[in-house]
Amino acid sequence: MMIRFAAVVAVSLLTLAACDQRKETAPAAAAPSPEAPAPQPVAADVLTADGLGPARIGMTRADLVKAWGDDAQPAAVGGPDPETCDIFHPAKAPQGVLVMIQDGVLTRITLARGATIKTDRGFGLGDTALAIKQAYGGAVFAQPHKYQAAPAEDLFAWSTGGSTAYVTDPAARGVRYEIGEDGKVAMIHAGDPSIQLVEGCS
Repeated sequence: MMIRFAAVVAVSLLTLAACDQRKETAPAAAAPSPEAPAPQPVAADVLTADGLGPARIGMTRADLVKAWGDDAQPAAVGGPDPETCDIFHPAKAPQGVLVMIQDGVLTRITLARGATIKTDRGFGLGDTALAIKQAYGGAVFAQPHKYQAAPAEDLFAWSTGGSTAYVTDPAARGVRYEIGEDGKVAMIHAGDPSIQLVEGCS
């Protein structure tokens, strides 16, 4: 009886030792990897290549009207063929903001006279071409202005799909700074390849 009891005790001790050994050799749980920083949200009053506040490039006119209201001046001249292309100031849009609707879709947002909105790089009307070139570096390229003499020019900063040639990819997004003869920003256009249009809808 004593021998049997001793054997049971010995087996129990060996089992406990094996458990302790497994605890010591078990791999430590991997430390949780640090999460990638979340992208910083863009303020509602900042113009980007993708839009401004609730107005997003690629949305339908109906959705734009829900967000910003319809044309504040329906009797004013917009595009030559409003069904195909129309340019107007939505009733609830910030001052000086114009939108371009092509075939029922928002393709461009323009900051015109009176606009106080800035781009996501911090530029607005009245800023200098020199400051923009310094800020963007090689990511901006210049083209001569179609109607005004130098130093008037157009500065393009494409965020996706751009090039130094004429861009036709509908997925391309960018910002065009229209520089006047005084070397300062006169207008800013953001959106798809329609930002290249210099005569309204053409």
